Amino acid sequence: MRVRNRAVVAVGVVVAVVAVLGIWLVVRQVGGQLRLPLASRTCTVQADGQVRLDADQMANAATIAAIGAQRKMPERAVVVALATAYQESGLRNLSGGDRDSLGLFQQRPSQGWGTEAQISDPRYATRKFYAALKRVRGWEKMRVTDAAQKVQRSAFPEAYQKWADESQVLTRALLGEATGAVACTVGSTPVMRGAAAAAALTRGLSLDWGLPEAASPAESTGVAVPAEDRRNGWRYAHWLVSHASDHGVKRVRFAGLEWTAKGGTWSRVTNAPATDEQVLAEVFADA
Repeated sequence: MRVRNRAVVAVGVVVAVVAVLGIWLVVRQVGGQLRLPLASRTCTVQADGQVRLDADQMANAATIAAIGAQRKMPERAVVVALATAYQESGLRNLSGGDRDSLGLFQQRPSQGWGTEAQISDPRYATRKFYAALKRVRGWEKMRVTDAAQKVQRSAFPEAYQKWADESQVLTRALLGEATGAVACTVGSTPVMRGAAAAAALTRGLSLDWGLPEAASPAESTGVAVPAEDRRNGWRYAHWLVSHASDHGVKRVRFAGLEWTAKGGTWSRVTNAPATDEQVLAEVFADA
């Protein structure tokens, strides 16, 4: 009887292990496709296609695109980076993963990507990804999944390709190739307000885009970002909307159009000059 009980226990353990392994393989294979329902704070991106993300995903996507542009990487590199982050983390800055994997790209300290603290910084992780991609000979002519695999060395080398279309939509919008393409619904209680929010926006623009010239108005209720041309203007405008939830942005205005946290969409501004010279962002005032 005792032998029989041991056999039953052993079989149960094997079944449990197989089940856990099977779940892990499925999650690893489909990646970000296993999503929870989007929260009330959502973003819709439209640029020859449509993508919907929550506030955290949108902010991370905007940072990935901005750093790619700052490093003068071609548009294709941004598509590859976004597809990789889609698959590896669902565009979320994860605190863990397979073995010692961390962050947006699930990079591993044990594999030389950096310390845990460094990899947990989305900007650091993104810069490391682009640097590694740049070292891949001929990546520009590869399929998205093949270029990503050269960097990631995943057990599922074809998994990145399924995010190519979504990543292309995001890239077009976030690199300013579409007008009013990023629209986010923001909660009624901002994370930041007033001078703190304006300072955080200025710092974020500097870190992501390398824009030390972003100026805060005297009343410290927003920022004014110089725009060299309309494409750059929409890059910054879309970045500001993408970071509206975590930086307390109330309003963004550019080229005669305006996005508001209250409405969540872009609309034509009446009785106001349609200037292309700067992007204006207003933050929520101190309560």
